[in-house]
Amino acid sequence: MKRYKHYAESIRFKRQGGHWRPIVTDSRLSFAGEGRSAAVFRIADTNKALKVFYPDKVHIAKEEADIYRLLSGIPQYPTLYEAGGTYIVIDWVEGRTFFQCLEEGIDISTRHIQEADQALLSARKRGLNPSDVHLRNIMVTSTGSTMIIDVARFRQEKDCMNWEDIKTAYSVFYTKPFFPKRWPKRLLNTLGLLYKMRLLPVHRTAAKNPQ
Repeated sequence: MKRYKHYAESIRFKRQGGHWRPIVTDSRLSFAGEGRSAAVFRIADTNKALKVFYPDKVHIAKEEADIYRLLSGIPQYPTLYEAGGTYIVIDWVEGRTFFQCLEEGIDISTRHIQEADQALLSARKRGLNPSDVHLRNIMVTSTGSTMIIDVARFRQEKDCMNWEDIKTAYSVFYTKPFFPKRWPKRLLNTLGLLYKMRLLPVHRTAAKNPQ
């Protein structure tokens, strides 16, 4: 029996300004955020998150569910509780993304980098190829641990260097005493755009495991 299916069915999407906007009819769902393929809601009185995929992205629901099953038991990834044709239900992760940490001046420690690195290594050992790892899908939880969310692209075949570049930037720049730990959101978004356009060179000279 699908315990959470009715929550997913209570959500409709409306195309507006080139984007999908969720229409929520169940008061037990609190909108938490949205990405390129889905919107995320917290289910009231639970520690679970409902991720509902946009009408043109529903094929990703099964892909991400399968990947979460492969990652089962690795502590840096949410647990999958249920999956349907348009949705998945996973752990609700309380905390801040690396992006939010930079925006708010919250310290990202070497341990957080090492935990994320180990989690990605563990995924590779299970036959996955972690791709599209970025500042918005790595989290520092409210208890200080590290979690990786949004794993739908962990079976892509391309050689993604995002994480190696993040580690390099962390080691070469972030750990230096003079480097500011708080950055305006607009500047972070601009740097992200420049990186995607390959206009922000990152030299991969840092050690793979920052000290």
